[in-house]
Amino acid sequence: MSASGTAAAGQVEHMLRQVTPGRYDAYEALLQAIADPAGGQIWMLLWHGRAGSPDAQYGNMEVDGVGYAPCVTSAQELAVSGWNRAHELVTGRDIARALYPDRWGIWLNPHAPGGGVGIPWLDLRRIATGLDRMPAGPLRLSEPAIEIPHFYGLLAQNAHRTPAVRSLRRAWVQPALGAPYLAIGLDLYDTSRTSVDTVRAMMQQSIGAVPDGLPVSTVAMSDEYDPVTMWLRANARPFYDRDGHGGGAPAAGGYGYPPPHSR
Repeated sequence: MSASGTAAAGQVEHMLRQVTPGRYDAYEALLQAIADPAGGQIWMLLWHGRAGSPDAQYGNMEVDGVGYAPCVTSAQELAVSGWNRAHELVTGRDIARALYPDRWGIWLNPHAPGGGVGIPWLDLRRIATGLDRMPAGPLRLSEPAIEIPHFYGLLAQNAHRTPAVRSLRRAWVQPALGAPYLAIGLDLYDTSRTSVDTVRAMMQQSIGAVPDGLPVSTVAMSDEYDPVTMWLRANARPFYDRDGHGGGAPAAGGYGYPPPHSR
């Protein structure tokens, strides 16, 4: 491993030691270390096969109904773990891209005192796509309590004039870190570039009715991996519905995140 890779691996281990229940700032710093493009290597434990072989298969474990692939954070931890099968050295971003689509997370150093730390698949998705692009979870989601009928009315009016929009939903999102915000769920008939551009214009035409200082974001109702979208489908009726009926398939309990004690 290069010197920079060694340093990155050391940073992952350093941040892992800082994580304790409720310390979401330390947990977020751990995710940043894993996502570091200069390193962030992870030693994935192989249950079958060898690294690069067609039959290679990661180990698996389940905690609170959420699946994880066990791994270690350094060659030293690999030796201490007593693992006597093969392993595969990968970057954090690469393993995140490989596992999150199948809703698998990783579990760092499960052999360690205290049992190590689990990174659920939703956080692997954040690593894969950019930590700054999605809010830090676990999220607290609820119906918005703030009364802004003018904004909702204007948005619904503009949506009716935008043929790409099927329906609109809303949620109040409180991230583990950062300011809470209003999320608007966009259910579109199609996601072509032209349709997305018209919906973006719709939001720009409506956003002026939002009170100063109130953050507003949008989520695509077609995104099956987004925890806000999952909550909206299960819990929020549309406040605008071109077809005149709402509802949706219930999402899995917890919306991808395990209970807090699993971290």
